[in-house]
Amino acid sequence: MPDTGAPWYIPYVAGTDLVADWPTDSQELADAIADGLDAAGLFSQVVQTVKTDTFTTTSGTFTPVTGLTATITPAATGSKVLVIAQVAIGGTNTASTGHFKVTRGGTDIYVGGAASNRVQGVFGGYNFVNNGGNVWSMSVVYLDSPATTSATTYQVECRRGTTGTAYVNRSAADSDNDNNVRGASSITVLEVKP
Repeated sequence: MPDTGAPWYIPYVAGTDLVADWPTDSQELADAIADGLDAAGLFSQVVQTVKTDTFTTTSGTFTPVTGLTATITPAATGSKVLVIAQVAIGGTNTASTGHFKVTRGGTDIYVGGAASNRVQGVFGGYNFVNNGGNVWSMSVVYLDSPATTSATTYQVECRRGTTGTAYVNRSAADSDNDNNVRGASSITVLEVKP
Protein backbone atom coordinates (compact mmCIF):
# COMPACT_ATOMS: atom_id res chain seq x y z
CA MET A 1 0.00 0.00 0.00
CA PRO A 2 1.49 3.38 -0.90
CA ASP A 3 2.56 5.65 1.92
CA THR A 4 0.29 8.70 1.78
CA GLY A 5 1.50 10.05 5.06
CA ALA A 6 -1.91 9.41 6.66
CA PRO A 7 -2.03 7.32 9.80
CA TRP A 8 -3.30 3.78 9.32
CA TYR A 9 -5.54 2.23 11.90
CA ILE A 10 -5.86 -1.54 11.82
CA PRO A 11 -8.44 -2.84 14.29
CA TYR A 12 -7.39 -5.59 16.64
CA VAL A 13 -9.88 -8.24 17.77
CA ALA A 14 -8.97 -10.22 20.84
CA GLY A 15 -9.54 -13.95 20.74
CA THR A 16 -11.99 -13.62 23.65
CA ASP A 17 -14.22 -11.44 21.45
CA LEU A 18 -14.75 -14.21 18.91
CA VAL A 19 -17.78 -16.47 19.05
CA ALA A 20 -16.36 -19.83 19.95
CA ASP A 21 -19.39 -21.80 18.80
CA TRP A 22 -19.90 -19.98 15.50
CA PRO A 23 -20.64 -23.16 13.46
CA THR A 24 -23.46 -24.06 15.86
CA ASP A 25 -24.88 -20.55 15.90
CA SER A 26 -24.76 -20.23 12.12
CA GLN A 27 -26.54 -23.57 11.63
CA GLU A 28 -29.27 -22.55 14.06
CA LEU A 29 -29.62 -19.25 12.24
CA ALA A 30 -29.78 -21.02 8.87
CA ASP A 31 -32.44 -23.40 10.19
CA ALA A 32 -34.48 -20.52 11.58
CA ILE A 33 -34.30 -18.68 8.27
CA ALA A 34 -35.31 -21.82 6.37
CA ASP A 35 -38.25 -22.37 8.73
CA GLY A 36 -39.31 -18.77 8.31
CA LEU A 37 -39.15 -18.94 4.54
CA ASP A 38 -41.14 -22.17 4.55
CA ALA A 39 -43.76 -20.61 6.82
CA ALA A 40 -43.93 -17.60 4.52
CA GLY A 41 -44.44 -19.78 1.46
CA LEU A 42 -47.57 -18.66 -0.32
CA PHE A 43 -48.56 -21.79 -2.22
CA SER A 44 -48.69 -25.31 -0.80
CA GLN A 45 -49.55 -27.11 -4.04
CA VAL A 46 -49.98 -26.41 -7.73
CA VAL A 47 -51.94 -28.36 -10.34
CA GLN A 48 -51.86 -27.55 -14.06
CA THR A 49 -53.55 -29.00 -17.11
CA VAL A 50 -52.42 -28.08 -20.62
CA LYS A 51 -54.65 -28.56 -23.65
CA THR A 52 -53.06 -28.63 -27.11
CA ASP A 53 -55.82 -30.29 -29.15
CA THR A 54 -58.86 -28.42 -30.45
CA PHE A 55 -62.41 -28.10 -29.20
CA THR A 56 -65.55 -26.75 -30.85
CA THR A 57 -69.14 -26.42 -29.74
CA THR A 58 -72.37 -25.15 -31.25
CA SER A 59 -74.20 -25.47 -27.93
CA GLY A 60 -76.26 -22.51 -26.81
CA THR A 61 -75.61 -23.42 -23.16
CA PHE A 62 -72.32 -23.57 -21.31
CA THR A 63 -70.50 -26.86 -21.64
CA PRO A 64 -67.09 -27.95 -20.26
CA VAL A 65 -64.17 -27.62 -22.65
CA THR A 66 -62.82 -31.16 -22.91
CA GLY A 67 -59.38 -31.45 -21.32
CA LEU A 68 -59.37 -28.00 -19.72
CA THR A 69 -60.02 -29.11 -16.15
CA ALA A 70 -57.86 -29.16 -13.00
CA THR A 71 -58.64 -30.91 -9.71
CA ILE A 72 -57.05 -29.91 -6.42
CA THR A 73 -57.58 -31.17 -2.85
CA PRO A 74 -57.00 -28.30 -0.42
CA ALA A 75 -55.11 -29.20 2.76
CA ALA A 76 -57.22 -26.87 4.92
CA THR A 77 -60.74 -25.49 4.77
CA GLY A 78 -59.29 -22.00 5.19
CA SER A 79 -57.13 -22.32 2.07
CA LYS A 80 -57.93 -20.24 -0.96
CA VAL A 81 -57.38 -21.43 -4.52
CA LEU A 82 -55.88 -19.15 -7.13
CA VAL A 83 -57.33 -20.08 -10.52
CA ILE A 84 -55.47 -19.00 -13.67
CA ALA A 85 -56.86 -20.00 -17.04
CA GLN A 86 -55.45 -19.00 -20.43
CA VAL A 87 -57.65 -19.92 -23.38
CA ALA A 88 -56.86 -19.64 -27.10
CA ILE A 89 -60.12 -18.84 -28.87
CA GLY A 90 -61.21 -18.40 -32.47
CA GLY A 91 -64.41 -17.33 -34.17
CA THR A 92 -66.03 -16.08 -37.35
CA ASN A 93 -66.61 -12.56 -38.63
CA THR A 94 -70.35 -13.07 -38.87
CA ALA A 95 -71.23 -14.88 -35.64
CA SER A 96 -70.24 -15.40 -32.01
CA THR A 97 -66.64 -16.17 -31.08
CA GLY A 98 -68.05 -17.90 -28.02
CA HIS A 99 -68.52 -16.96 -24.39
CA PHE A 100 -66.28 -18.39 -21.66
CA LYS A 101 -66.13 -18.79 -17.89
CA VAL A 102 -64.50 -20.92 -15.17
CA THR A 103 -66.63 -22.97 -12.79
CA ARG A 104 -66.03 -24.98 -9.63
CA GLY A 105 -67.75 -28.34 -9.87
CA GLY A 106 -70.07 -26.92 -12.52
CA THR A 107 -71.11 -23.99 -10.32
CA ASP A 108 -70.45 -20.38 -11.33
CA ILE A 109 -67.81 -18.73 -9.16
CA TYR A 110 -66.81 -15.73 -11.27
CA VAL A 111 -69.12 -14.26 -13.91
CA GLY A 112 -70.55 -10.91 -14.88
CA GLY A 113 -73.79 -9.64 -13.41
CA ALA A 114 -77.20 -10.59 -14.75
CA ALA A 115 -78.54 -8.13 -17.33
CA SER A 116 -81.64 -9.21 -19.24
CA ASN A 117 -80.65 -11.57 -22.13
CA ARG A 118 -76.93 -10.92 -21.95
CA VAL A 119 -74.75 -13.96 -21.25
CA GLN A 120 -73.04 -14.11 -17.85
CA GLY A 121 -69.43 -15.07 -18.46
CA VAL A 122 -65.90 -13.75 -18.06
CA PHE A 123 -65.09 -13.02 -21.70
CA GLY A 124 -66.59 -13.55 -25.13
CA GLY A 125 -67.43 -11.69 -28.27
CA TYR A 126 -69.37 -11.32 -31.47
CA ASN A 127 -68.64 -10.29 -35.05
CA PHE A 128 -64.95 -9.43 -34.98
CA VAL A 129 -64.00 -7.97 -38.35
CA ASN A 130 -62.00 -10.34 -40.58
CA ASN A 131 -61.36 -12.71 -37.69
CA GLY A 132 -62.01 -16.01 -39.44
CA GLY A 133 -58.31 -16.90 -39.49
CA ASN A 134 -57.34 -15.46 -36.11
CA VAL A 135 -56.77 -16.96 -32.67
CA TRP A 136 -56.68 -14.82 -29.53
CA SER A 137 -55.31 -15.67 -26.10
CA MET A 138 -57.67 -14.70 -23.28
CA SER A 139 -57.09 -15.03 -19.53
CA VAL A 140 -59.02 -15.53 -16.32
CA VAL A 141 -57.52 -14.91 -12.88
CA TYR A 142 -59.67 -15.48 -9.81
CA LEU A 143 -59.01 -16.17 -6.12
CA ASP A 144 -61.60 -18.67 -4.92
CA SER A 145 -62.58 -19.73 -1.39
CA PRO A 146 -63.87 -23.30 -1.72
CA ALA A 147 -63.94 -23.89 2.08
CA THR A 148 -63.34 -27.61 1.73
CA THR A 149 -60.69 -30.30 2.00
CA SER A 150 -62.41 -32.46 -0.60
CA ALA A 151 -61.21 -32.85 -4.18
CA THR A 152 -62.34 -29.74 -6.03
CA THR A 153 -62.55 -29.49 -9.82
CA TYR A 154 -62.19 -26.25 -11.76
CA GLN A 155 -63.05 -26.22 -15.44
CA VAL A 156 -63.31 -23.85 -18.36
CA GLU A 157 -66.74 -23.82 -19.96
CA CYS A 158 -67.91 -22.18 -23.16
CA ARG A 159 -70.93 -21.71 -25.41
CA ARG A 160 -71.77 -20.03 -28.68
CA GLY A 161 -73.90 -16.93 -28.91
CA THR A 162 -77.25 -16.86 -30.70
CA THR A 163 -75.58 -18.52 -33.69
CA GLY A 164 -72.16 -19.73 -34.69
CA THR A 165 -69.51 -21.96 -33.18
CA ALA A 166 -67.10 -21.50 -30.31
CA TYR A 167 -63.53 -22.61 -31.09
CA VAL A 168 -60.67 -23.43 -28.72
CA ASN A 169 -57.05 -23.72 -29.92
CA ARG A 170 -57.95 -23.09 -33.56
CA SER A 171 -59.31 -20.42 -35.84
CA ALA A 172 -62.71 -20.66 -37.48
CA ALA A 173 -61.20 -21.00 -40.94
CA ASP A 174 -58.45 -23.38 -39.79
CA SER A 175 -57.02 -23.37 -43.31
CA ASP A 176 -54.06 -25.66 -43.89
CA ASN A 177 -51.45 -22.96 -44.48
CA ASP A 178 -49.01 -20.83 -42.53
CA ASN A 179 -51.52 -17.99 -42.13
CA ASN A 180 -53.44 -20.10 -39.60
CA VAL A 181 -52.34 -21.13 -36.15
CA ARG A 182 -53.18 -23.94 -33.76
CA GLY A 183 -53.10 -22.59 -30.22
CA ALA A 184 -52.61 -23.97 -26.72
CA SER A 185 -54.61 -23.41 -23.55
CA SER A 186 -54.10 -24.17 -19.87
CA ILE A 187 -55.71 -24.03 -16.47
CA THR A 188 -53.61 -23.75 -13.31
CA VAL A 189 -54.87 -23.95 -9.74
CA LEU A 190 -52.70 -23.06 -6.74
CA GLU A 191 -53.58 -23.63 -3.10
CA VAL A 192 -52.90 -20.49 -1.10
CA LYS A 193 -52.03 -21.23 2.53
CA PRO A 194 -54.49 -19.83 5.09
